[in-house]
Amino acid sequence: MTQLSVNINKVATLRNARGGNTPDVLQVAKDVQSFGAQGITVHPRPDQRHIRYSDARSLPSVITTEYNIEGNPIPEFIAMVLEIAPTQVTLVPDAEDVLTSNAGWNTLKHGDFLSDVIARFKAGGIRTSIFVDPVPAMIEGAVATGTDRIELYTEAYARNYSADKALAVAPYREAAQLAHQLGLGVNAGHDLSLENIAYFAQQLPQLLEVSIGHALVCEALYQGFAPVISQYRKALER
Repeated sequence: MTQLSVNINKVATLRNARGGNTPDVLQVAKDVQSFGAQGITVHPRPDQRHIRYSDARSLPSVITTEYNIEGNPIPEFIAMVLEIAPTQVTLVPDAEDVLTSNAGWNTLKHGDFLSDVIARFKAGGIRTSIFVDPVPAMIEGAVATGTDRIELYTEAYARNYSADKALAVAPYREAAQLAHQLGLGVNAGHDLSLENIAYFAQQLPQLLEVSIGHALVCEALYQGFAPVISQYRKALER
């Protein structure tokens, strides 16, 4: 089945809004794993407006599944990831002033830079993934960087799902097929939810992992983490 990694950034956003340590990010990470999450994802940003670098460094003490750290590979981020040595690092081309991730890498334009960064992470025994749009040229460019996986940026799929889900998923299905043929593992994330995740997973048999944060935390506000994670796990079964 496709693995479910829960992004806990929004839990940290809630904590930071009031100060203190409520909700406790480490306790939430422990709990969601006990409820069935198969990984924990964090995406620290330079302004540390949600997950802080200190959180990222503390989380290995409670993670018993996979640990995925996402972010723009600025020097501070690279140093932190090499220090922590998580299961996976996902490289995302975030500008410092963006509210959330809004594009994949141009793997042709930034190929040399990505190759150098990926080589450093892989030398440290860390699995690597590159955030990309479902564009064949970008996937082919990703292969040349030496990355282990790509993460498909799924905002367009989520936005167009209600209007025509078959049309919305088509470029992702083709991208996943190409990536698989070229020897890349396939992850996906951004705006996936209980409404649209099952169809997406059914259409991409190559899908290894999804990283879901905002929607899952919002759904958990109504239902609780345990039942929501159970529903995601069921939706991702094949």
